[in-house]
Parts: sequence; structure tokens; C-alpha cells
Amino acid sequence: MNRLVFALAAVIGAGAAVATLTAASREDLVQHGRYVALIGGCNDCHTPGFAASGGQVPESQWLTGDELGWSGEWGTTYAPNLRLRFATMDLASFKQYAHSFKARPPMPYWAVNAMSDADLEALYAFVQALGPAGKEAPAALPPGVRPAGPVVQFPAPPQDPAAH
Repeated sequence: MNRLVFALAAVIGAGAAVATLTAASREDLVQHGRYVALIGGCNDCHTPGFAASGGQVPESQWLTGDELGWSGEWGTTYAPNLRLRFATMDLASFKQYAHSFKARPPMPYWAVNAMSDADLEALYAFVQALGPAGKEAPAALPPGVRPAGPVVQFPAPPQDPAAH
């Protein structure tokens, strides 16, 4: 009987150790995702006021999209709410999307396309840990449509003198 109790205690103890390890590993993954979001510049556009405040926006408000438009010859783009967008995807769908999506300026989609699976998994875990919050950003506008709110205006590209 003592051997059975000892064996059961060992199994329960091992299970608790695995659960603790899994929780610690999950927290490491989330913290790595936080790091990826910071160094990747995700907050610069997807968090209202982040760049203007030198990053002094509470984490509870991160990645909720913005109503500040980015206008140029392509029209006007708005940074979407990543927390709502990620909430609609499982990890496999997110990774497939991240490796292949194309976006209008100024989104550096090529940088996201090039992220490693490990970085994408961490970013996904971080955004999932933040949870859904906020509202959808305005829809993109085509060229020639004047945005209602504030915008960052990009000038037209310089003319190539050799083309004349």
C-alpha cells in the first residue's frame, strides 16, 4: 500500500511540475511576444498615441487600432485593431496569414512575412493574452476620398528626371 501511495504521490508531483513548467513556458512565450511587438514597431501605428507619447501608453490599450489615417497616392489606410483581428484566428490560420498577407502603405507587411514561426507564435500568444478590446478601426479609403479625421499625409514620390 505504501508503494502505491508513493507512486501516486510521484505521479501527482510530476503532474504539478509539468503544469508549473507549462505555465512558466507560456509566460515566457507571452513575454517574448511582447518583445516582438515592441521591437517590431507594432504599437507605433496600432496603438493610439504610442509613438507620440514615447511609448507611454498602458499595456491594456496596446494594439487596439487607430483612427489616425495614413494617406498617400494609395488612398487612406488605418491601422486595424489587432486584438479583435487575432481573436478571430487560431494559431495555424494566423501564421499562414502572417507569412503571406500584403497590405497598403505604410504597413511593412514584408517584415511580418519574414518573421520566424517562433516569433509569430510568441506574438500571437501575447495578443491572445491581452484579449479582445476596443473597436474596429475605420475602413481604408480609396484614392480621391477625403478622410473625415486626422491623417499623416505622404507626399507623392519624386518624379524620375530620366523619364522626361
